[in-house]
Amino acid sequence: MVKVKPLGDRVLVRPLEAEEISKGGIILPDSAKEKPQEAEVVAVGGGKIKDGKKVEMTVKVGDKVIFAKYSGDDIKIDDQEYTIIEEEKILAVVGD
Repeated sequence: MVKVKPLGDRVLVRPLEAEEISKGGIILPDSAKEKPQEAEVVAVGGGKIKDGKKVEMTVKVGDKVIFAKYSGDDIKIDDQEYTIIEEEKILAVVGD
C-alpha cells in the first residue's frame, strides 16, 4: 500500500500498462509506446474549497479512470511509477 496522501483535489494514479504489440502484431519498443491514458486510482485528496464550500472528490480508490494525455506529474515510489493529477484532468471513470 502506498503511503502518499494527495492534497486538495489531486489524485494519485497508477498508469496501466501500454500495449506492447500493435494491432498489426508488431512488437513496440518502449520509445514508441504512447503514454498510458488509463489508470487505477490509488489515493485521493480531501477535495478543494470553492466559494467557501468544500467540494468532495468524485473518484475513489480502486476506480479505473481515463485522463488527459501528458497531464500530471510522474513520480516513482518503491520502483513503481505513479502520476499525480488534478481531478479535473480526469476525463472519465471506466466500468462502474
